[in-house]
Amino acid sequence: MTLMQQTYIRTARADDGDALARMDRENWSTLHSVQPRPTPPYEPFFTERFGPRDHLVAELDGRLVGYIRLGFPTPLAVHAHVRQILGFVVAEEARGKGVGRLLMRAVVAEARRQGARRLTLRVLGHNTPARTLYESEGFVTEGVLPGEFLLDGTYVDDVLMGRAL
Repeated sequence: MTLMQQTYIRTARADDGDALARMDRENWSTLHSVQPRPTPPYEPFFTERFGPRDHLVAELDGRLVGYIRLGFPTPLAVHAHVRQILGFVVAEEARGKGVGRLLMRAVVAEARRQGARRLTLRVLGHNTPARTLYESEGFVTEGVLPGEFLLDGTYVDDVLMGRAL
């Protein structure tokens, strides 16, 4: 049985918050984050805006090894047919083993279930592993904001990607 076959994807539960927050902190990097490195006191993972219902998690042997957050890109009614991936982390030890691909496929199915017609995301231009995964799952680059972020002394593009559902 492969790691992908052993990985279980489910909707997050309220008691997953601490583990997901810890995963975020442990996997923080300027490869994928424009936010400063988290420092104590830590904010709760789930907020009024994004609760457990907005997250799909990957569980392996009873341990959370990844999550993906799905939401609306804006609160506008004319934009309600679009969902956006607003967070995506796979724990270091589970990377390159298909966990991210399982989460991507699950979020596409969930966006469809919710009635969305499009799914979008934003990714940093230098995050080649993520961009490769997204492209292999049907996302295309729809726009680039050149040099949008200054990370570790380097200007980094903000890449807008999307796909029809």
